[in-house]
Amino acid sequence: MKGGSGGGGIAPAKRRWRGLAIAVLFLVFLSMLVPLGFLLGVHNGFHSTGHMAIRHPSPSGDRSRHIDNIVRKLGPTLPKDILRGFVNEAKNDTSSRNATPKFQQQKRIPIPPQVVMQPITNKNTSDVHGKARTKAGVDESRGLCELKYGSYCIWHEENREAMQDSMVKKLKDQLFVARAYFPSVAKMPTQNKLSGELKQNIQEFERFLSESTTDADLPREIQKKSQRMEAAIARAKSVTLDCNNVDKKLRQIFDLTEDEANFHMKQSAFLYQLAVQTMPKSLHCLSMRLTVEYFRDHSFDKDLSEKYSDPTLQHYVIFSNNVIASSVVINSTVMHARDSVNQVFHVLTDGQNYYAMKLWFFRNTFKDAVVQVLNIEDLNPALSHLTLPVEFRVSFHSNDNAPAIHNHVSIFSHSHYLLPEIFKNLEKVVVLDDDVVVQQDLSALWSLNMGGKVVAAVQICSVRMEQLRSYLGEHSFKKNSCSWMSGLNVIDLARWRDLHISETYWKFVKEVTMKEGSALLASLLTFQDQIYVLDSRWVVSGLGHDYGLDIESIKKAAVLHYNGNMKPWLELGIPKYKVYWKKFLNHGDQYLSECNVNR
Repeated sequence: MKGGSGGGGIAPAKRRWRGLAIAVLFLVFLSMLVPLGFLLGVHNGFHSTGHMAIRHPSPSGDRSRHIDNIVRKLGPTLPKDILRGFVNEAKNDTSSRNATPKFQQQKRIPIPPQVVMQPITNKNTSDVHGKARTKAGVDESRGLCELKYGSYCIWHEENREAMQDSMVKKLKDQLFVARAYFPSVAKMPTQNKLSGELKQNIQEFERFLSESTTDADLPREIQKKSQRMEAAIARAKSVTLDCNNVDKKLRQIFDLTEDEANFHMKQSAFLYQLAVQTMPKSLHCLSMRLTVEYFRDHSFDKDLSEKYSDPTLQHYVIFSNNVIASSVVINSTVMHARDSVNQVFHVLTDGQNYYAMKLWFFRNTFKDAVVQVLNIEDLNPALSHLTLPVEFRVSFHSNDNAPAIHNHVSIFSHSHYLLPEIFKNLEKVVVLDDDVVVQQDLSALWSLNMGGKVVAAVQICSVRMEQLRSYLGEHSFKKNSCSWMSGLNVIDLARWRDLHISETYWKFVKEVTMKEGSALLASLLTFQDQIYVLDSRWVVSGLGHDYGLDIESIKKAAVLHYNGNMKPWLELGIPKYKVYWKKFLNHGDQYLSECNVNR
């Protein structure tokens, strides 16, 4: 009876374990499938905002269109007809670092791969701003790569590691040739032995190369196996074969290899753009830790409204969703100020980062300056989210033979046009982007006589209104008007209100909303004849994309602007420029240490 009853209980138990085993296998399969689908672009919702899509259609024939489409959304983009050679790259990069409203989302068209682009070196000297110079010795393949994938190619070239893989390359060449001869040899009954030898060598080489990227990864006996393969190939070449079949097979293998290389290049560019547009784990950790700590005890909130609205003080405005970035801006500004007691900083952020910002600026002091943190979503419900300065990479060339000239332009976002409403009691503010570092006292900006102009900014005369004429429609504009940069801007709010600048901007946004780069076009039209030109020695731009900046110019500049994809708080940031940003971090802070922000 005991045996019978025990046996009756075993079958259900086995069925339960079998069901659990099947469920576990299904979950393992699903866990492998989801990341694979992600990398292949299933989740194509990632998009880059704030980059002009000014491009001519590229020729068809790309066999990995799906990945190409994803990279196009994240990578370089441009509008269609600027001087027939006008092209633009979009992350990226920055790449804009914020979401774009639905009416500003842009249609993107591929850049023509036959156009050669060369990396820019932006010196930002006093007489020329944004002028590109060509680096000698840059080959055409790099130009094509940069044209298609933008700053990814510059980053890839600068971070390329010298690999000891000469033997690996030799094995790949031998495998390539063996695969070409094998089908023809296999069809000949008299060459069964040679056919079997080729097949065995091909299988071994495929296994070795699937596990090896450098010579050090290869097994010790690889030299002998390479000699055996070489001998088998020599014998195959001595056999009388139909050359057309071998030639056809060679072409097929070449096409497959080229497609595979293109696929991996696009996948790498996609991952690069994903990396530069994603909040690093350390900064996400910091924001979450601060938010949790805030809700444990937020009785520390202070009310300094008398200083926040005092028009006799120096008011700085920063739009940011990055705790560390905004902290570096404030710390660097205060450290170089002759008198910080008159400085008031207003950090405009979103609801997600509001409480982390509140706690951070309570725990950290900045000499005698005061910091106010505002949630822009509470100030203006009509604007559903914070928008950060929009960055564009604009490239063009004046004739068919000249290399492309690249220009990086950052411009006000929609949030900037709320400033007169938010600060109703103020008449003048200085707006700093959260990717700048201040190296000198900025008090001279408060005594500027702007001559009735609304905004003081550094101009970029290598991008003029005339070059954008096909996108400005019927609007009247001065052909030689230059574009201008956000980053460091003095704003006369009183004059802004008198001229109804915000209303004008929103009117232009509605008119150009279907055009590529609508934010740039609307801003240029809105502030036409309203820009007071700052000496370009105030700002050195390009620390987020240009490896070739002059170090002496960087040291002498009042403000450093890390515009571009490679922000200093990212691992992909340009190492030699990070030092100017990192020295304004509070390295002794507990949360920075726990979240590995100081690395």
